[in-house]
Amino acid sequence: MTKFKLTRRQLVQSSAGIAAAGAVGAGLLGRRRAFAQDLKITPEEGATLRVTRWSPFVEGDEKQWLANTEKFTKETGIQVRIDKESWEDIRPKAAVAANVGSGPDIMWVWFDDPHQYPDKLLDVTELADYLGGKYGGWYDGPKSYATRDGKFIGLPLATIGNAVVYRKSLVKAAGFDEFPKDTAGFLKLVQGLKKNGLGAGFTHGHGVGDGNNYAHWLLWSHGGKMVDEKGNVTINSPETIEAIKYASELYKNFVPGTESWLDVNNNRAFLAKQVSCIANGVSVYYAAKKDPALAEIAADIGSTNFPIGPSGQNAELYQVTSAVIFKYTKYPKAAMRYLQYMFEQPQMDPWIEASSAYCCQTLKAYAANKIWTSDPVFAPYAKASETLRTNGYAGPLGPASAGTMADYVLVDMFAEAVTGQRSPEDAAARAEQRAKRYYQS
Repeated sequence: MTKFKLTRRQLVQSSAGIAAAGAVGAGLLGRRRAFAQDLKITPEEGATLRVTRWSPFVEGDEKQWLANTEKFTKETGIQVRIDKESWEDIRPKAAVAANVGSGPDIMWVWFDDPHQYPDKLLDVTELADYLGGKYGGWYDGPKSYATRDGKFIGLPLATIGNAVVYRKSLVKAAGFDEFPKDTAGFLKLVQGLKKNGLGAGFTHGHGVGDGNNYAHWLLWSHGGKMVDEKGNVTINSPETIEAIKYASELYKNFVPGTESWLDVNNNRAFLAKQVSCIANGVSVYYAAKKDPALAEIAADIGSTNFPIGPSGQNAELYQVTSAVIFKYTKYPKAAMRYLQYMFEQPQMDPWIEASSAYCCQTLKAYAANKIWTSDPVFAPYAKASETLRTNGYAGPLGPASAGTMADYVLVDMFAEAVTGQRSPEDAAARAEQRAKRYYQS
């Protein structure tokens, strides 16, 4: 493999040039920088690859990824098998593959899962540095999920943005000309929607994306946090209690069953006209636009970021997916060549566009993709990689943060309280105990 080297002087000069030219504009993709020479990776003879990804919610994402993969096979002769798993099954199956030492060569994993088994993953720092140098650099949030001790143990592939998706006509009928921007107004809106006959529905179940996104927003909007900067568990706090009480008031106006919802349930309920307001990726809008029978709903859909709470900060989670290569692979160079190919502009740009604002870029240059300005509904999703807060906030990412999230400690805390299984105080105390099992082990 040809080594890719970048001196500090080159980096400083290039960064300055990028800034002066408008770093991530369209021109960035139309020309090569002097330092971004192609990284040459020579795959092993007779290599074949198996890739496991999560099941798509947007058809264009999968179709374009498969088309790009077919191009890769034609150009390299390397056969690539693509398998799919449900969102909820990705995490446990990746952990099994890592620890057993058998399974796919490449896998798309969630959040800080790579930090649970870093020694089982291939170091792809050279490839990541090459891609970052060529395409404007990595966004900090996605990068932190895929790096450990200064090394890339995966490549941040995409951030799946999350936004409040609502029926504009129903919000107006509830007395609001525009969607409220603060939590107090949000509660009044949800109460009004329920009064008018169609409540809201936010996931309190073990949804990898929607359940985690909603729970973290509830906590952070009120100034709560799982741990402090040193990793000390701080979830049992006055701010958390207030967040739980607020969540309970919202929940009184939800449609039945949200405590058992997974990532697919709110999509289905919204498109079936069973709920007025949800938090979701752009996939629900994509589905409505695609189906002529849902044209009325599609035209009535609005989207916005979650309201600002007492913390005064716009703090949202968003789920990040990274592509990791397991060390047990027989073909590490072929695996790296495949990922390099998929991240290069001729493949990545069409994939982002085909994903219809569902998959937000992790490399800054791709922010220039035309998809982000093609529809006002896409606006809340456009800067997901840039603005996300990592789930380990305010402490470091690592096995403890990954384990706490995988165990749904925060999601369960809110679910137990809003459904009346525990008081707010008891729910926070139990979450504290569960989190300490990870952070103090």
